[in-house]
Amino acid sequence: MLSRKHTRRRQDSPTDPDARISVKPGKARKLNYCSQLSVDTAHHVITDIQAYHADGKDSQQLEDITKRLQRRLWKEGFVWQNCVADTGYSSGENYAFLEAMGLKSFIPAHGTYKGGPDGFEYDEQKDHYVCPQGKIIPFKKVFIEKKNHTKKKEYRGSKGLCIDCPIRSACLGKSAQEKKFTVTYYREEYERNIGRVNSRQGRYMKAKRQSTVEPVFGTLTQFMGLRKINTIGIHQANKVMHLSAMAYNLKKYLKFTHKKVKSGVGKRLLSGFYKITLYKRFCFDMRAFKIRPEYQMI
Repeated sequence: MLSRKHTRRRQDSPTDPDARISVKPGKARKLNYCSQLSVDTAHHVITDIQAYHADGKDSQQLEDITKRLQRRLWKEGFVWQNCVADTGYSSGENYAFLEAMGLKSFIPAHGTYKGGPDGFEYDEQKDHYVCPQGKIIPFKKVFIEKKNHTKKKEYRGSKGLCIDCPIRSACLGKSAQEKKFTVTYYREEYERNIGRVNSRQGRYMKAKRQSTVEPVFGTLTQFMGLRKINTIGIHQANKVMHLSAMAYNLKKYLKFTHKKVKSGVGKRLLSGFYKITLYKRFCFDMRAFKIRPEYQMI
């Protein structure tokens, strides 16, 4: 019988140690890379793309993506206000981080989130819960959960508080002597984000993401060569992803210029100008790809 250590070794690729086993419902276990990208919803332009190990969660990459993207947009004179993503990026840490960065998050909360036990009301000012019988369950401590390494708050009532309660058996069960439960430390951030997601603007943002971001993934995998990468190492995979994104953006840019220019003379004049400009831009990006520190790190 193989140990867990030897079993894990057999899942690694002997030729590409950077590749990781990824597990997705309904799909076979394969060695993959994870491609994380961001899209400008106004013009369907890719604003950031990078290769990550496939065994990590999407929520773990959001902070790195946000810092890099905001720095790039700020340098070019753009202001970023709203962050729209799917449930895979949901976490209290991410909500708090985005608020600290001055961004509004529109990320649906995952199904495991609960603002507290059913039937209990939360008093935000006094930071305690009130049970269905009107008894106060006070806050006790902040701790880090060992299983998921998440920050949580514990609320616990005394033994005498529940001893004469008429619903004691239904509330505490057979063995518990006191009411005790934990809630995420980022409850307020969760609630503010959920309020934005359920708002009129949130519904608009969801539809906008589905019509702009999702098609970009399909285009990159179907027509830009990102379904399979014939390279070794995460740095080489990252280069392939960047080149695919550049080709996608150049195609978008050419379509945009054709829409703007209607006259034949203007098209001919701008055609030569854009060819030179795009060539210079492409070469500049390639030099930056090899030299700039942020590209050396990815």
